[in-house]
Amino acid sequence: MKNKIILASKSKVRKEILDKNNIECIVEPSGIDEDTVKESLLKEKVSPEIISKNLAELKANKISLKKPDHIVLGADSVIDLDGELISKPENRDEAMKILTKLNAKTHNLISSVCISKNGSMIWNYTDKADLTMKNFSEEELKKYLNKISDEDLYAYNVYQIEGEGRNLFFEINGDEDTIMGLPIKKIKEYLNQVQ
Repeated sequence: MKNKIILASKSKVRKEILDKNNIECIVEPSGIDEDTVKESLLKEKVSPEIISKNLAELKANKISLKKPDHIVLGADSVIDLDGELISKPENRDEAMKILTKLNAKTHNLISSVCISKNGSMIWNYTDKADLTMKNFSEEELKKYLNKISDEDLYAYNVYQIEGEGRNLFFEINGDEDTIMGLPIKKIKEYLNQVQ
C-alpha cells in the first residue's frame, strides 16, 4: 500500500486488524456523537443496517473534510435483534441487560465501512454475521461479565469474539473480521484497486 490511510476510529481492534494486514494507518477518531445520530435515525424508523452505514459515512466524511487528499476509513458496528438496535453498554448493568436480551437468541451483527476523500464517500461496504447465543443462567452471565475489563466491555459491545466472548455462542455464521468490526477482505480489494 502506497499511502497511509486515516482510521476515523479509536477502536484498538480495528487498528490491530489493519496492522495485521499491513495497512499503515494514522488514527484520528471522529468524535461524532453517535447516540444523537442513532436517536434521530430511529425516530425516522431507519433499519439498523442504514444506521450502521450512516455512522460509518459520517465518521469518515468528518475527518476527510479536515484532511483533504487523504483516504479516510470510517467504520461502525451495530447489533440487530429482530429489528431492535442494541448499542454499546454505558455501564455493567446495561451490559447485563443486553446479554440477557441476547441470551438463547440469534442476532445479526452488522459492520459497515466507508472510505471518504475530500469530504465525500467514495466507497462503502456493509456485511452481516449471524450469532446464536447459548442459553445461560443469570449467574453464568454475571461470571462472564466479571472476567471482562471495563475498557473491553465499553469498547466492543458486550462480547469479544476474539477472546472470552467466543464461548458465549452456540453458532457463528459470518466473517470473523466483520464481527470484530472491520470486513478487511473487501477493504483490501478496494485499496488495491485505487492505490
